[in-house]
Formats: sequence, structure tokens, C-alpha cells
Amino acid sequence: MKSFSFFPISSADATILILGTMPGTKSLELNQYYGHNQNNFWKFMFLIFKEDFSNDYETRKALLQKNKVALWDVLQFCDRVGSLDSAIKNEIANDFETFLEQHPNIKTILFNGQKAAAFFKKYVHLKNTCQLITLPSTSPANAGKTFQSKLDEWLIISTIK
Repeated sequence: MKSFSFFPISSADATILILGTMPGTKSLELNQYYGHNQNNFWKFMFLIFKEDFSNDYETRKALLQKNKVALWDVLQFCDRVGSLDSAIKNEIANDFETFLEQHPNIKTILFNGQKAAAFFKKYVHLKNTCQLITLPSTSPANAGKTFQSKLDEWLIISTIK
């Protein structure tokens, strides 16, 4: 199945960029980042920014923008059956050079999982010096860590400004 990433969620004043790999089947179906209700991404964002959780996608996007966080995927396109990153083939990366030129305040890039970091390092060669941090995947497929241990690592966002 051919998959295409979404447009980024961002504002001109973003200081942090969070990158996933590619939207999964449920996210593509809903046309929303991290649309699978068992993915912890949005739960983490609301906890980190000390806001009441919301299922409303516009509220979720506004939370990121209010806190100067941009969200995108490393890959623009790939072939994949299902939602597992291990099934990705024929991938093409997004244009990070242009994106970062348009968002000059971004100094930290966080990867939602090892695969996102690996694809980024494989395809993207930045001229600027962003700090790169790999965090545990928020996907339900990442069952090797507890919710709390993942959240503890994701809390690094609250220290970046």
C-alpha cells in the first residue's frame, strides 16, 4: 500500500521538531497524526504541557503550536502493508532543508522511536547544528517499556526552550 505523510503541524516560532516515521493505517484513515487511540503521543503531550487531555484534533494541534512544537514525519512517501515501521519499503524522505530554513528557531529535533531516527540519519544531512534526541516510540507496538518509563524520557521536552 502506498502511504504519504501529512503536512507538518507547525508555526513560524517553533523551537522543537518532533518526527515520527510515517502515519500508520489508523492515522491515515482518520487523517490525523497519532490517530490510533492506543498510541500514547497525545497523552504524553497533554501531560508534559500540563493541560487537560482532549480528543479534539484541533485542540491537539493548538497545544503543540502554543508550546512551540512542530510535528512531522521523516518520510514523505513509502510502500507499507500495515502500520509497522519494519514493513516500510521504497521510502522517500521529506524536505528538511527547506522546512528548517522556514523554521529557523528549531534547534532540537526529537525522534518518536528508533526507526524515525534511523531513516533521518540515512537520508537527511543537515547544514545546521540541531540537537538530535531519540525517544522511545509512543506506539502500542513498543511494549518493551511501560507508559511511565516512556513518559519519563519524553519529559525532556519540558526542559528544552
